[in-house]
Amino acid sequence: MTADGTPVHRWTLERAGTRVRLLTYGGILQSVEVPDRDGTTADVVLGFADPLEYLGSRGPYFGALIGRYANRIAGGAFALDGRTYRLARNDGPNSLHGGEEGFDRRVWEAEPDGDHAVRLSLVSADGEEGFPGRLAVSVTYALDADGSLRLGYRAETDAPTPVNLTNHTYWNLGGEGSGTAAGHALRLAASRITTLDGVAIPTGELAPVGGTRFDFREPRAVDSGYDINYVLDAPGSLDSGQPAAELHDPVSGRTLTVTTTEPGVQLYTGTHFDGKPYGPGEGIALETQHFPDSPNRPDFPDTVLRPGEVFASTTVYGFSVR
Repeated sequence: MTADGTPVHRWTLERAGTRVRLLTYGGILQSVEVPDRDGTTADVVLGFADPLEYLGSRGPYFGALIGRYANRIAGGAFALDGRTYRLARNDGPNSLHGGEEGFDRRVWEAEPDGDHAVRLSLVSADGEEGFPGRLAVSVTYALDADGSLRLGYRAETDAPTPVNLTNHTYWNLGGEGSGTAAGHALRLAASRITTLDGVAIPTGELAPVGGTRFDFREPRAVDSGYDINYVLDAPGSLDSGQPAAELHDPVSGRTLTVTTTEPGVQLYTGTHFDGKPYGPGEGIALETQHFPDSPNRPDFPDTVLRPGEVFASTTVYGFSVR
């Protein structure tokens, strides 16, 4: 239970060799168990074994659903339809991941959605964390027939409001607690990044990755020190068969593919982990999203949801070995 006595439940999904556990607190993806090339199963996401540890944590959003706006909004403010809205500044001068009490700190309602899926839902009240409009949100976690994990996001509002939803899982394909993920090979189908200023806000420039340390168009080992949004070359190509990202651990043989309807992926390599419980570089986050600070960047893909519209987004995590 939370401090106010609200029950927290854990759901388990299992299909085709993949076992997933998720919590109604924060919509947290607590564990994902998949086999390596020898058939040995391990949990490949970072997090706490005891669900109570999430309740007191102000840590790095292990496995959580993020909203109402994932990533940063500059200065904790944005203008919409002639009015300025003020948000919590919980990341230096900026608003991060929905503010002080974002969706990662909420208890979601849960119900089964068929044999291999759970639908989580919540209502974000008008004015919550400074955002306008009553927002009704649902996220469905489903295991496909091949064991892939599919996240389907949906939201509706009664007043214009920015919406940017993601999941903040950190992956270590060697297994949780196995040490650094720096030896993982990463490929990203992105030729550009949103360059950042000194407080991690986009400057507006979409810079080519060619000839820089940000170039993962061909697979190569990823080290620590990344926290940057990649502009996908083919946004919305969920059914193209071409993943937005591919992560491979040469030791275990496990491979993760990420396909999405979103236009961007935030690569974050756990740079700020302090050893409690993980050290720097022990997990790699691949957050499918719209771009940071889009409410203040009209040239970026639009994140404003209006009454009568439906926000819909899908991301699929596929698992294989080689």
